[in-house]
Amino acid sequence: MTCSPPAAPGPPEPPEDAAVTTETVTEPVSTPRERRGWYFYDWAASAYNTTVTTVFLGPYLTSIAEKAAGCAEEGQTCADLHPLGIPVAPGSFFAYALSLSVFAQVLVLPIVGAYADRSWHKKRLLAWLTAFGAGTTLAMLFVTGDRYLLGGALLVVSNILFGAAETVYYSYLPQISDPDERDAVSSRGWAIGYLGGGLLLLFNVIAVLAGDSLGWSTAEIARWSIVSAGAWWAVFAVYAIRPLRDRPPVETSRSRSVFYAFNQLGRTLRELGSLRLTLFFLIAYLVYNDGIQTVITLSATYATEELKLEQTALVPTILMIQFLAFGGALLLGAVARRIGAWKAVLASLVLWAVVLVAAYFVPARAPLQFVALGAAIGLVLGGSQALSRSLFSQLIPAGKEAEYYGIYQISDRGTSWLGPLLFGLAYQLTDSYRISIVSLIVFFVVGFFLLLAVPMRRAILAAGNEPPRLL
Repeated sequence: MTCSPPAAPGPPEPPEDAAVTTETVTEPVSTPRERRGWYFYDWAASAYNTTVTTVFLGPYLTSIAEKAAGCAEEGQTCADLHPLGIPVAPGSFFAYALSLSVFAQVLVLPIVGAYADRSWHKKRLLAWLTAFGAGTTLAMLFVTGDRYLLGGALLVVSNILFGAAETVYYSYLPQISDPDERDAVSSRGWAIGYLGGGLLLLFNVIAVLAGDSLGWSTAEIARWSIVSAGAWWAVFAVYAIRPLRDRPPVETSRSRSVFYAFNQLGRTLRELGSLRLTLFFLIAYLVYNDGIQTVITLSATYATEELKLEQTALVPTILMIQFLAFGGALLLGAVARRIGAWKAVLASLVLWAVVLVAAYFVPARAPLQFVALGAAIGLVLGGSQALSRSLFSQLIPAGKEAEYYGIYQISDRGTSWLGPLLFGLAYQLTDSYRISIVSLIVFFVVGFFLLLAVPMRRAILAAGNEPPRLL
């Protein structure tokens, strides 16, 4: 209401009008209450990423697929499933469904971002995406028996909505922090997210450990744990979204329809082509983050199917990773304050490659070695993601945060598709999860050298932003 007058009375030339609006949008003014709300949304949404895609849904949906294929018992030979007439090994179904969800995000997320950047009600958009995403997660209560197709469909829809909500959420980062504090703000939000996701996982771990004595089956606990993530996401998001405030968009349009957003996406992609260094960073990120997300998402499947670990060993280990990632995010944020975020991310990619080589040599039924591997993952996990998010925020033209984060989000936090596709194909061709896991090292090696080739300071200036003191 009070935002309209500055735009209308301005000088008639569009550049002058745009300058007034840009100053309003990029002004680094936010209250402590708004920042706490922004941090707290990560607390709410991380439950989906941790409990659903990382821990429980992979093994649970694989067991449902194996039951549908008639090989639920160990030692039985599995026939291929034929969803839509396509032959799919039951062990690959979860990876393929995850890949499909992200392939759909390639189309959906940038359009959502383009719409959000021109909306006066971005906060309301975030609330609706959260409500529908949490609702489809709650609907996984009905994935029982041999309903693997229902489980796959709900995974696809909920993951698309999760990514869309995260796109809008990420776009607040440049609006609530200035360049020099952005690494710290992003790391703090990511760390709090790991605490939230870890706390719900702790409750689910207690249920897993108490399941035998109470007569609960592991499958039932897994199903209700998945449902609990939807409830957690919905309830805490209410308190997280409330303090956020809408800001006037830099560019407004007479049409706020999805069709206009689709047209705007085309203009954004053409603009991204002219910002070659931003595009190059994005390509580097998409490559190495595909590897990170695949390790996170399919680690539970690797542990249960190849390492033959029970849920009683697997879930506490992933819980430990969550809390170590909290410290790791803050630790790598502190390292970034000394050497710069770009160098800190490069160092983390080297550690990721070492972790994959170690994972290949972990013997079956060796929980202690798996725990040590999990500790290494936890220390590099949160920091590499948080600093990548803040680095990219420096490369976005003012007023187009959600659009660019829509493109960025395509391969973020459990939404990669090349990695799961490679993992699934490697397993189908070799029948070895060890080959599948070590094949992912290519993402970290290629991503390292691509990121190393980005001149970050020049890239930030080319996007029209002020570089931070250290990179």
